[in-house]
Amino acid sequence: MTVAYKKKLIEVAIPLEAINAASAREKSIRHGHPSTLHLWWARRPLAACRAVLFAQLVDDPSGYTDKLLDDPKIRKRAGAELVVRLKVWRDRKADAQGNVPDTPEPTLEDCAADIERKRLFEIIEELVIWENSTNEEVLERARAEIRRSCGGVLPPVYDPFSGGGSIPLEAQRLGLPAYGSDLNPVAVMIGKAMIEIPPKFKDKAPIHPGVRERQFYRNAEGLAEDVKYYGERLREKALEHVGHLYPQVDLPKEYGGGKATVIAWIWARTVPSPDPAFSSVQVPIASSFLLSAKAGKEAWVEPIVDKVSKSVSFAMHLGGSKSDREIAQRGTKLGVGANFSCLLSGAAITADYVRSCAKSGQMGQQLMAIVAEGPKGRAYVAPTSFQEDLAKGAKSDWKPDLRFEPNALGFRVGNYGMETFGDLFTERQACGLNAFVEALQEIKEMLAEDAKRSGIPLIDERRLHEGGSGTSAYGDAILTYLAFSVGQLANHGSTICGWNSTNSQMRSTFSRQALSMTWDFAECNFFSGSSGSFESLFSRMVKGFETLAVGTGSGSILQMDAQSAKFFDRVISTDPPYYDNIGYADLSDFFYAWMRKCLRDVHPDTMSLLMTPKKEELVATPVRHGGRQSADDFFLDGMTRTVSSMAQTSSDLAPATIYYAFKQSEVEQEGISSTGWATFLNAVVTAGYSVVGTWPIRTEKPGRMRAVGSNALANSVVLVCRKRGAAAEAVTRAEFIRALKRELPPAIAELQAANIAPADMPQSAIGPGMGVFSRYKAVLESDDSPMSVKTALQLINRELDEYLGGIQGEFDADTRFAITWFEQNGIGKGDYGVADNLARARGISVESVKHAGIVESAAGKVRILTRDELDDDWEPNSDSHLTVWECLQHLVRHHEKDGISHDTAGLLKKIEAKVEAVKDLAYCLYDISANKRKDAKEATAYNALIADWTELTRQAATIHDTSGDRQIRLDI
Repeated sequence: MTVAYKKKLIEVAIPLEAINAASAREKSIRHGHPSTLHLWWARRPLAACRAVLFAQLVDDPSGYTDKLLDDPKIRKRAGAELVVRLKVWRDRKADAQGNVPDTPEPTLEDCAADIERKRLFEIIEELVIWENSTNEEVLERARAEIRRSCGGVLPPVYDPFSGGGSIPLEAQRLGLPAYGSDLNPVAVMIGKAMIEIPPKFKDKAPIHPGVRERQFYRNAEGLAEDVKYYGERLREKALEHVGHLYPQVDLPKEYGGGKATVIAWIWARTVPSPDPAFSSVQVPIASSFLLSAKAGKEAWVEPIVDKVSKSVSFAMHLGGSKSDREIAQRGTKLGVGANFSCLLSGAAITADYVRSCAKSGQMGQQLMAIVAEGPKGRAYVAPTSFQEDLAKGAKSDWKPDLRFEPNALGFRVGNYGMETFGDLFTERQACGLNAFVEALQEIKEMLAEDAKRSGIPLIDERRLHEGGSGTSAYGDAILTYLAFSVGQLANHGSTICGWNSTNSQMRSTFSRQALSMTWDFAECNFFSGSSGSFESLFSRMVKGFETLAVGTGSGSILQMDAQSAKFFDRVISTDPPYYDNIGYADLSDFFYAWMRKCLRDVHPDTMSLLMTPKKEELVATPVRHGGRQSADDFFLDGMTRTVSSMAQTSSDLAPATIYYAFKQSEVEQEGISSTGWATFLNAVVTAGYSVVGTWPIRTEKPGRMRAVGSNALANSVVLVCRKRGAAAEAVTRAEFIRALKRELPPAIAELQAANIAPADMPQSAIGPGMGVFSRYKAVLESDDSPMSVKTALQLINRELDEYLGGIQGEFDADTRFAITWFEQNGIGKGDYGVADNLARARGISVESVKHAGIVESAAGKVRILTRDELDDDWEPNSDSHLTVWECLQHLVRHHEKDGISHDTAGLLKKIEAKVEAVKDLAYCLYDISANKRKDAKEATAYNALIADWTELTRQAATIHDTSGDRQIRLDI
């Protein structure tokens, strides 16, 4: 198909592994990351956004190979590369069997384009490294490439769903004029704090008293220094207000005695005993009594039951047996959900009973333990009546009276008597938060005085929300960041916060993207120095300024419904809501209530509403729209209107990039044609876009739920979209399938050549597949009705399956036998007669496969040898019966044992002649293991190998072949 526009890099290839590795690593970075300014859900990694924007704007070399070949050095390198590729291509073509399509013959232009593409990849690989976030040399190199591809200018970028601000921030870092908007006022404030405010005061000196003389301040350093100074004053003044509510605790002799600062008070919720004999007693319903599971520092509480006095108290235990701790770990839980046992009577406390008690106001709380800052780390102390009575005697002046929808997405607390966001806080927690709100007003006066005393000339009198950039606006900026710290405290200071016994730390309210009920909760001391405290959270927040106000790009964030946005020839990169994954508006009211309390006078326009807007929010929320179907229709209609506006009014300079986050559970149940995914794609296609690429982006770091190389779906996919031409025509289902069969296999082969992980292949193949589907005005079914996106996705997946099955025709007969036998039996035994028939159909015998070292045949049974049973001394160069199966299994065994190592790379070098077939077989066996045999462990082994393939081939390419004294070069 002829392309009338100049292709951008992202439409052809990107260094996906480098981007994914940097994105996953970014999850570990807490100090210096802008996300520490304020929580927002499902932020895209900055590394991914930076790379995508660059690749979206930079031309792919395939469009200017004539200019490249004018360079004698590139022409010479391309000629040498072409010789190697032609040999590989001819050898492979000569060996090809079956209906596997041939790749086009390589040309000098292809080689030149790949050489230049590699140079651009190296820029991206540098660009995504976290430490280069403020490296002007690296950033300017990227800006220069963008200017070269965009007529000498840096084009404006717009994100109409700016959310946590990752995309506009990275656009700004690349020097691009960055525009963003969001319906949600919390998201708007986060965006302003990251993108709009810091450049206003870039390179400015701080104003606080006692500031040290410095020659210059770079980026947001001066702003950060002032935020730090006034934040410390904020803590001091809040402590003056409520310090008496946070007393120290007496340490027992095990910890050396004396006084210690409390880190957290651990509470259990209580309900009246369901046993009539003890109905007057509040009994604890706790999911765990374990406080520390750390080896050598174990701590747990034991409930002391006195039936005579009808009371339950708690004793502290350190150490103890494993069984003691296992019992403590269970608390009073019975099975799953809100089911417990009564400590006094043993009677069952059912979920219905708990809900009934909670709704009638009979749910209380009892102090179980106190965690303190001991002289040598955590100290665990038994509760005292003084500590408990002091907390229960606190009375706050204000709590958020904002009501929440109990059945909103992600809400699990509405069944337990909680109706307002204020119900999520104890009285002491509310007192502590209010103390910071009140202290903020005192800081406001202090700022005004210090600004006058600093002698900094007034640029203008306007406030920040009026566009000012003088001392008044600067004071508003400081207050904005300090107000964020109140939201951070609220996140760590509600009754939804838990205690993590594994690492002995607080769990925040939003450790998940939901408000889930907790039965034993941790009340942190805002004035300690540990997790959840102001000091801990604020120090991280201040470090978040380190990567702000970098670059030369301007920035603007507006509060606006995406359906009303105008795009004014801007390049689109956006991260919209994902169907029904997260209820942003409902959840963010938790923060908005406190933010509005702090900033109503500072940002009167943004903080004007009593709650966040919900009616227009593009999320499929059944409770808001009267059921699932109505919610689906609302989402599809609204997203279609928004994306249509993008397609009609955005810039033609570059494709649009749209991020879509997969809901893991949904995809596992429905596959890549899942409802949410299909609904979203339908909106994109109906809006007038043609999907020309899909890139799977991984953001989970190794060591968390699953490793990067595991059999897990990518966390999100970047859709690359071009406006569909006005001359697009309608075709029949049969014509679409023919086009799919013609164009999808070579596209999948290119994805394999780029080492896309097998787990990501179904998502990646959507790009070229939907590229075929979405370039037509419509694909008509036999009754002339338009084909649905869901059906198209199913057909694309079917073609992928056929392709992976068709690969088998290239393998040797023994390997083809092993594939079929593995698909039918795994590593289990099967009848010899069946194996014999299978082998004969491939022109070989079972003895041939046995001689190849693939199977064991004995007593009328045949089974595939496991990798552990393979010959440790196997050498491919001396194997007279070498098969692709053996090569792959030995390679996987080395990789499982040593990972990316010299030995693994050395083996890859030795099987150079079969390296492409080995990689094809890994894709094939992944598909069988994951989708047919449902063997996650086996699938993970193949996926992990491909994930490391590029690095392995790099290492293998540097290993000398001693037999010919030449350096091996593998085609990657």
